[in-house]
Amino acid sequence: MIKNYFIIGGTGGIGQAVVEQLIQSKPEKDQSDDNLPVIFASYHQRLPALQAKNLHWIKMDIGNEHSIKSAIEQISKLTDHLDWVINCVGLLHTDSQGPEKSIRQIEADFFIQNMLVNALPSLLIAKHIKPLLKACEKHQVVTSTSPNISTSDSPSIYATISARVGSISDNQVGGWYSYRMSKAALNMGMKTLAIEWSRTLKNACVVVMQPGTVDTKLSKPFQANVAEDKLFTADYSAAQLLEVLSKMTAAQSGSFVDWAGEQIPW
Repeated sequence: MIKNYFIIGGTGGIGQAVVEQLIQSKPEKDQSDDNLPVIFASYHQRLPALQAKNLHWIKMDIGNEHSIKSAIEQISKLTDHLDWVINCVGLLHTDSQGPEKSIRQIEADFFIQNMLVNALPSLLIAKHIKPLLKACEKHQVVTSTSPNISTSDSPSIYATISARVGSISDNQVGGWYSYRMSKAALNMGMKTLAIEWSRTLKNACVVVMQPGTVDTKLSKPFQANVAEDKLFTADYSAAQLLEVLSKMTAAQSGSFVDWAGEQIPW
């Protein structure tokens, strides 16, 4: 079954890698170029150079609800449903401000910026995109005649990239107040969303994902102490995340998992 995807942050390291891999993906039983997944990807500034016949770039500012609503309305004119939505946007540092090592370094503007980028957008996107995910249910096809197989084994996906440092119980070293707190807030928001949607969007899986330490601009200043085998390329991380998502079920909605599909404590 051909899926429709929406990747938020398609110009970032992980987001772009996800888009590139989806462009190349085709249903196993049909390898024709006319049977490709439909990919929508968001950008904020200049239109990206990456182009493909099945790729639609949608301009969207994740910090502006009107822009989010407008982008989703644009997608609605091109398709009647979405199967997977993946938010790959995140903020760890700016050109002038890095994650705090001490409470003395807390600055209100940077803290709020972390919340506005890392925590709030996934909620605003969910607010407006729900009808497109709900419409996915009528497009889902049972691929087996077994009575034990249902569409819940192939749910619509609402995934958000988070971070292991957003786990409260896993916090052993402290620091990074704004980033940790914004990711913890994101995790709580998605857990709460999963509970609500379990009542109103029964065949959906809301999942929070940790991509590993990926060699991108976000992690570049903090890679010195990362073991070589623990620093992933964006392509590897994207492939792992897509593989994990392909195996998620509706019963797993509300999960916090890593790039290998292992559960992370809240």
